Amino acid sequence: MTFTFKKAAFGGLATLGAVALLAGCASAPEESDEAGGGEALDYLPCMVSDAGGFDDKSFNQLGLEGMQRAAEELGTEYIEVESAAETDYPSNLQNLVDQGCNTIVTVGFLLAPAALESATANPDVEYVSIDDTVDQDFDGTTDAENIKPIIFDTAQAAFLAGYLSAGMSETGAVGTFGGINIPTVSIFMDGFAQGVEYHNEQKGTDVQVIGWDRAAQDGSFTGGFEANDTARQVAQGLIDQNVDVLLPVGGPIYQSAAAAIRDAGRDIALIGVDADVFETDPSVGDLLLTSIRKGIDVGTYEALVAAGNGEFSAEPFIGTLENEGVGLAPFHDFEDAVSDELKTELEDLQQQIIDGDIVVESYLASQE
Repeated sequence: MTFTFKKAAFGGLATLGAVALLAGCASAPEESDEAGGGEALDYLPCMVSDAGGFDDKSFNQLGLEGMQRAAEELGTEYIEVESAAETDYPSNLQNLVDQGCNTIVTVGFLLAPAALESATANPDVEYVSIDDTVDQDFDGTTDAENIKPIIFDTAQAAFLAGYLSAGMSETGAVGTFGGINIPTVSIFMDGFAQGVEYHNEQKGTDVQVIGWDRAAQDGSFTGGFEANDTARQVAQGLIDQNVDVLLPVGGPIYQSAAAAIRDAGRDIALIGVDADVFETDPSVGDLLLTSIRKGIDVGTYEALVAAGNGEFSAEPFIGTLENEGVGLAPFHDFEDAVSDELKTELEDLQQQIIDGDIVVESYLASQE
């Protein structure tokens, strides 16, 4: 595990994307009047990554960027702790409690059990849970009053990506695979499949989704969130089934998919997740059709600025298409390849989802 204690350096942050968390289950707090560089607050925000690490070009990195921006605005320091394995989670959280952290952000679904244990033992510490409601007893509510969930109904944006992929496919097969079959991963894959199905219904096509079975709620998984040979082999298995669009869901595993695509020697488009991967990792930019974007950076920033100003709220935030908490990234190098007709259809579909005329199924849909 790696500990870092530093003053926020705003100049090194990635610029915020077009996604802005404007509203949600809870209203977004107003920006603080206190600018960075002023008298430091008696407030210390902290963050624990999951095993993917802060350089995952994905959700851990976005969470860290959100905390850095909040610390800069508040004029305070921050602590980041990188987990090398799941076994690090409890000790990392305890170390942050021992260092006097006021708000601890946990990044990822797999941190939920350790976050709940820490939050229950330390009721005076505020917790922000990215990507999980921390509802370990499955009663529909967060299990501790000092935990704020920041979660995203990415199925809505993935639906659009699925429809887009079906419209772009020339082989009639698109693929997806994930790190581990957990809700925050499968929600992408299932939404993607729903979008393909909708395209088939509307257009009379028969595009197949390889790697995810909606009925079984299971599919192709690597068993972790590392860019390794296993992830490359899973991607290759889908490529061998003639897919020409590939959606890997699980932090850095997209890097293994990109390597397999380059080795394939044919046109296969890649879809990123969480961040606009074209911006976070230009090395794969030429392969990226789009990315399914989550506003993790903005959501984290908003929650920590509120907490730093004494306005912490445990009310959940759920990112949707309506509040711009989720969405598709620009097409970038594929801008000219996507027809104007398909672009118009995607805009219409997005509005229909926002209006409730099209219902995208997900485990979060009932909570919005």
